[in-house]
Amino acid sequence: MASLIEKMWFQRPPKGGMLFLYILLWPLFWPLSRLFGVISQNKRQQYSSGKKTVYKAPVPVVVVGNITAGGNGKTPVVVWLVEQLQAKGLKPGVVSRGYGGKAPYYPYFVEATTSTDIAGDEPVLIQRRTNTPVAVAPKRSEAVKMLLDHNVDVIITDDGLQHYALERDIEIVVIDGQRRFGNEHLLPLGPLRETCLRLNEVDFLICNGGKAQANEAAMKLVPTDLINVKTGERRAISTLNDVVAMAGIGHPARFFTTLNQLGVTPVLCQPFADHQAFEKETLLDLAQQGQHLVMTEKDAVKCYGFAEENWWYLPVDADIAQPQATDIIKQIIEVKETYGSPFA
Repeated sequence: MASLIEKMWFQRPPKGGMLFLYILLWPLFWPLSRLFGVISQNKRQQYSSGKKTVYKAPVPVVVVGNITAGGNGKTPVVVWLVEQLQAKGLKPGVVSRGYGGKAPYYPYFVEATTSTDIAGDEPVLIQRRTNTPVAVAPKRSEAVKMLLDHNVDVIITDDGLQHYALERDIEIVVIDGQRRFGNEHLLPLGPLRETCLRLNEVDFLICNGGKAQANEAAMKLVPTDLINVKTGERRAISTLNDVVAMAGIGHPARFFTTLNQLGVTPVLCQPFADHQAFEKETLLDLAQQGQHLVMTEKDAVKCYGFAEENWWYLPVDADIAQPQATDIIKQIIEVKETYGSPFA
């Protein structure tokens, strides 16, 4: 049902079975969508008016989020920001809600050995890739306070554009350049968490794939060599034959398209739900359909404990166009300079 709803959101104009589904669900979803908008706006106004407490950190806070439900490419942008700031001598930390995980307590500090069952797949991926301090908590202010004990001087929040309990200095919205904003209705009639007017308030717009508009920074995901999930061996994807592909991300088709662009035609492409936990037996059965199982890095962090030697993942790096890439880092550094050192 979830996949049908997503198709209803993004197929424009709806046709065939999607048109029938759209007409069928409109009387139910339209009033719910209106109610969602009223509740969301009221919640935001309570924070902006001071009726609800907003936490202000003693270091800059950069939010990387979106206005649509589902994956848009936020995590590669977070990784890019961390690596760029580290290269400038800064000490960034990342906070996340930890969606998909269930920690024994919050806030929870993510270690190199932390499982995705505890912290969620994205925080584990970010920590493993960047070795930067990462903390998860439903109340992000608690995660921020934990990271302050680890001497971070910039906070990056993975998602959380609508988490108004945390004051932010810079807002970055990542847009799916292929699907954009679908039918532009609020949940559940459409994919929007907030209306498109919200985009006029943020500092930077990054368009992941597709055609960037005039006010957006174009971004593409650049794949590197495959990495073996079990052994860490690196290998060019062109050296593999008889590949089975899987993706448990917000938009699995993007990963399968990437493989095609690299000259790989999988014998089977198996999508999974975003954040889905994997059973070893399920993936073993899937891998038997070919000689090699290839997955995303986000999938791989959930498989380290039971991976086989013919399982591989394809890392991708965010490549953000100039001059916007430089402008983003420059603005973060300028904001940081206004704070001074929180540890002085």
